Amino acid sequence: MSTQPNVLVLTGFGLNCDHETAYAFELAGAAAKRAHINALIAGDVRLDDFQILAFGGGFSWGDDHGAGVIQALRLKTNIGDRLLDFVAAGKLIIGICNGFQTLVNLGLLPGIDGDYTRRSVALTYNDCGNFRDQWVRLKINPDSACVFTRDMQTLELPVRHGEGKFYTQSQTLRTLADNGQIVLQYAMPDGQAANGAFPHNPNGSLADIAGICDISGRVFGLMPHPEAYNHVTNHPDWTRQVEKRKRAGGGRGDSTGAGIRIFENAVAYFSSVD
Repeated sequence: MSTQPNVLVLTGFGLNCDHETAYAFELAGAAAKRAHINALIAGDVRLDDFQILAFGGGFSWGDDHGAGVIQALRLKTNIGDRLLDFVAAGKLIIGICNGFQTLVNLGLLPGIDGDYTRRSVALTYNDCGNFRDQWVRLKINPDSACVFTRDMQTLELPVRHGEGKFYTQSQTLRTLADNGQIVLQYAMPDGQAANGAFPHNPNGSLADIAGICDISGRVFGLMPHPEAYNHVTNHPDWTRQVEKRKRAGGGRGDSTGAGIRIFENAVAYFSSVD
């Protein structure tokens, strides 16, 4: 297998982060292709030609009937078997914001007991009752098998959503925790768990959950936008951060934003597999 994976980034019907997501993967060393959902369904674009599938952010179908619901139904009805084959082939899937909402509606997440068809978690309306557009601090689970977050501990990323509250039954929540499938949690500025405190937890997610993966760590969904932190100047406090590095003797440092690390881990995964 080539060490430069091919990435398919879905576009169309209200999705609006496809350019940024493709750019982020290219910065990480992948070959990214943007393609309309209709082209994938029609077979004009072959899923078999790609090693990574990216469900990006936006408002697919205007979030009618709930965020990600119509997109999930359309894909499951038309290419559901192909998506399951993609997972079974050991390839990677990432869902960001609306993409995360789509993955849980498809049942590709959390994939408990290898069942990638059953919907067992939800992303629903924020407890605060309004759309949140802010930066959050994230605590990363070091015991998670998630391919995308290997060797990462904390991260700051923006969120932009009105339906980001992670909700599920208590038994499912315990299973996710026991399996190490809780990958990202909203945190306080000092890195400790937010424990539901608003606005550090911007939506009221149970257990402060901001992202989960399947048991293999190859299917990953998160509400924050890593593609939106592709350059240091994306961060609202970037001038202060650069000055701190300079005063510490580190110079201006790398201009790449910290969010790109998630995409770099995905690319690196294909250098470590046969």
